[in-house]
Amino acid sequence: MYDFTGQTALITGASSGLGVEFARALAARGANLVLVARRLDRLTAVADEITATFDVTVTVIARDLSRPQAGSTLVADIARRKIDLDVVINNAGFGTYGPLETENPTRIADEVALNVGAVVDISRAALPGMLARNVGAIINVASTAAFQPLPNFATYGATKAFVLSFSEALWGETEKTGVRVLALCPGPTATEFFDVAGTDAVSGPMAPASDVIATALTALDRREPSVIHGGNNRFTAFATRFASRKAVIRLARKVMSKNRPGSAG
Repeated sequence: MYDFTGQTALITGASSGLGVEFARALAARGANLVLVARRLDRLTAVADEITATFDVTVTVIARDLSRPQAGSTLVADIARRKIDLDVVINNAGFGTYGPLETENPTRIADEVALNVGAVVDISRAALPGMLARNVGAIINVASTAAFQPLPNFATYGATKAFVLSFSEALWGETEKTGVRVLALCPGPTATEFFDVAGTDAVSGPMAPASDVIATALTALDRREPSVIHGGNNRFTAFATRFASRKAVIRLARKVMSKNRPGSAG
């Protein structure tokens, strides 16, 4: 079992949703926290809740991680505070929903920068210290969207496919060290994600965020390279291997289009 006691964990996207649940779960296991998101007031509220409940240190940093090199700059700033990062939870991300031709170009550029660029940037910056100490963990939040193309959710699905592949490759690079790497692939989860992406992007029931975190920590203990939360989600991801790519794409298009106004289903 991975021992978080006395370690310091960086959690991005820590002002809501899975980020808050990760903060609670790791603090309960004795980890000190560095919480990062854009909204300082929300971060401060989370930090106050954590320190009122657990005997840990919580540092908050307001940062927009969609900016160029924001991740490596963040890790450098943390190092200047004399904080060694033992754990990284790359949770920050968002999705946009709709046909690509209708998407805002700036918005989707930020989506790729945050969902992909920041994950790579932070992982690259934090990993050398973990390897030098021969202890650490990186959990990158991917999605069940990673397992098939998603028409009308194309950019988001592609970013999460990247996160899954990147994380599993990094697991392969670090398998024989004391550093653990995990790609967490939740399905629809009861967070603020769909407030941003739009409720039309929901397909299936939403899982409690705390259940998703429990799945992640169990998989981390087992040194798995990736984990899908939920039996139905695991079955669906596995089943796509046995259908043609055309069939998978067409089915995904039907599912993702079902709630769009005027859609034919």
